[in-house]
Amino acid sequence: MASVYTTLAILGLFFMSPVIIPIVVLVGVFYDIFNSKLPPGIDQPLKIRLFHSLMITTLISGKILENIGICSQISFVRYLQGGKPLGVDPKLFIKDMWFEKVPVRIYQPKVPSGSQRRGIMFFHGGGWVFGNLETYEKLCRSIARESQSLVVSVGYRLAPEHKYPAAYEDCLNATIHFMKNTQHYGVDPDNVIVCGDSAGGNLAAAVSHTLVGRSDLPKLRAQILIYPGLQALDFNLPSYQQNRGVPLLSRERAACFALLYLNGDALHLQEVLEGSHIPIDIKLNYRKWVSPDNIPERFKVRGYKPHVLLDCTADVSESGKRFCEPNLCPLLAEDAVIQQLPESFILTCEYDVLRDDGLLYKKRLEDNNVQVTWYHLEDGFHGIFNTFNSDWLSFSAGKRGLDNIVNFLKSL
Repeated sequence: MASVYTTLAILGLFFMSPVIIPIVVLVGVFYDIFNSKLPPGIDQPLKIRLFHSLMITTLISGKILENIGICSQISFVRYLQGGKPLGVDPKLFIKDMWFEKVPVRIYQPKVPSGSQRRGIMFFHGGGWVFGNLETYEKLCRSIARESQSLVVSVGYRLAPEHKYPAAYEDCLNATIHFMKNTQHYGVDPDNVIVCGDSAGGNLAAAVSHTLVGRSDLPKLRAQILIYPGLQALDFNLPSYQQNRGVPLLSRERAACFALLYLNGDALHLQEVLEGSHIPIDIKLNYRKWVSPDNIPERFKVRGYKPHVLLDCTADVSESGKRFCEPNLCPLLAEDAVIQQLPESFILTCEYDVLRDDGLLYKKRLEDNNVQVTWYHLEDGFHGIFNTFNSDWLSFSAGKRGLDNIVNFLKSL
């Protein structure tokens, strides 16, 4: 893709020309056709191709603007993600506030509940780099309306400007603030749930782990993890191999996001992809939890080639060790922490590089006697909930996933 960016950057001086814009769009379409792989069985493949082509076009346009000095690619993508306000919702009170210097948006059902409501802390996805309160506006409204819950969407700081643990700290501080003030929002202090998708699922799991040691707060009622990224030790698990080129999250982009979150750059991307970013003795120590041997055989039938363990080079050793911190990679938390976690809901998608992160975490929870509700979208792909703000690009599998999340919430 770098060569595509370089070629189009030469045309950047003429970017505003009506001739160039269609060319950029066409390049995005052809890039999707020749570089992404849509396996049989995936939900609505033509829609995915269209959505992915738009995403690639946006990235290419952003790179052009970056190369001619107008703005960074990341800033351009974030600007387009802002979207238009959805306006008043007849069934919800919606208010923007700050929790401990963290911006949040609260969605409160207008219909009286007759008792204290459940409260949901929602952490958006986007690889810790993208996403905001607007991106997940429609999804949060749907969850609040359909489950009759108060939802708090958290606008945490983003990488690479704000590296780890900034996003984690924002989500943790906002959650603690809410748990200490549930009475102000008519929320049952014993029925607070943390929820997130992708990077937000990572943050929800990390916050949940941290709060098990807090004696001054009620215990979380549950955690809901939607195709979460939970480890950065092994990017060669079966799901990473099988879905390496499946939109909307490639194997390379998943590793890039992890590096941007941890280091603020992606200088050691190749080492991360080949597995030489962490000392081999550390990898062997965690192999009891992060191993293809713990993945059920039925998830290997689409292909899997065992990966040779590589030791790391000295220049990545120190930063690589930070990938083992549980607040960054919740799958690596000790059993003593895992055993105290609340009831959990995990949603995975078959055509998702992060599928096996969810499967490995499910096994860890079950091995430690934590109650788990698992829902697997056989035709789902990573980012299927990202399209919720667009009716014409919504996916039936995403609606099934949301229905199961709502049913789980209603059961609490």
